[in-house]
Parts: sequence; C-alpha cells; structure tokens
Amino acid sequence: MFRYVHTNIIAKDVAKLIDFYKTVLHCKSIDQTRDLRGEWLDKLTGLKQAHISGEHLLLPGYENDHPTLEIFSYDTLKESIGSEINRLGYAHIAFEVDDVAATLAEILNAGGSCVGDMVTAAYPNGMEAVIVYARDPEGNIVELQSWRPIRTGGGEGIGLNSI
Repeated sequence: MFRYVHTNIIAKDVAKLIDFYKTVLHCKSIDQTRDLRGEWLDKLTGLKQAHISGEHLLLPGYENDHPTLEIFSYDTLKESIGSEINRLGYAHIAFEVDDVAATLAEILNAGGSCVGDMVTAAYPNGMEAVIVYARDPEGNIVELQSWRPIRTGGGEGIGLNSI
C-alpha cells in the first residue's frame, strides 16, 4: 500500500488552532487525540523527554479517517523563523471552498491575516479560480480557492486579475 496520510502543524496553542481549523476550515474530529511520551518517542524525535499532545482532524471533502491534518504541540517549542510564501520547503495547505471572500472574512475574524490580494486566474480549460493566500492565527499559510467557468469578459489563457 502507498497513500498520503497526513500533514502536521506544530502549534503554540494547540486547542485554539484545532478549534480554528474545525470552525473556519471545516475539518472534523474523528476521535484521534494524542498524548504521547516515552522512550520510543524520544528515539523517534531525537528529543529528550519529548511530549506531544494534539489531534488528527479529517480534512473536508473526505470520509472515513484519512487524510488528516495533525495539529500537535510539544511541551518545549523552538521558535519559528516564520512562514513565507516563497520559503524553501512546505509553503502552505490549500482548501477548495464555495466562497473565497466569505471564508477569508472568517479567517480574519478568527485572528488570521492576509498574505496578498484575492485574485481571479483564468485557465485555458475554460475555468477560472478565485484564489487568496492567508495566514491562520499562528501564521501558517493557507490557500483558499474556488473554481468556476470563466465569466463573460474573462481573458484568455492564464492570467491574474485582482477581484
């Protein structure tokens, strides 16, 4: 077997971030909370007296138990250098939503922020995407996107137009 299982976010305030992803981005509890410690975890992480707590949340649009967003916290955290959209490595997690503007407003009301402007991008297949990058309350970058047929007056090919 070979399948994608989860993405992990390490949180400063694990309860608050879990609530954000459940409330604003429609992730669901599937009774997979974790309170992990022990020699095996120390060996796995390379940390002494490691302790992880948190929860696996089912990503919206999926059934059963995978893939999940794993939101954990360690007793001891290292400071982050901050996420940037063009930083090497993992940059963001993306969600397809019905209404990008409304979901962005929910993110902002929950303590998140914008990275850039909301745009419409026309694709050669007759579709366009409304897209915005935002940050969750802890600064992790989240992409919101919504797809629709190109509206009358739309450009050809791939192009970006501010909404």
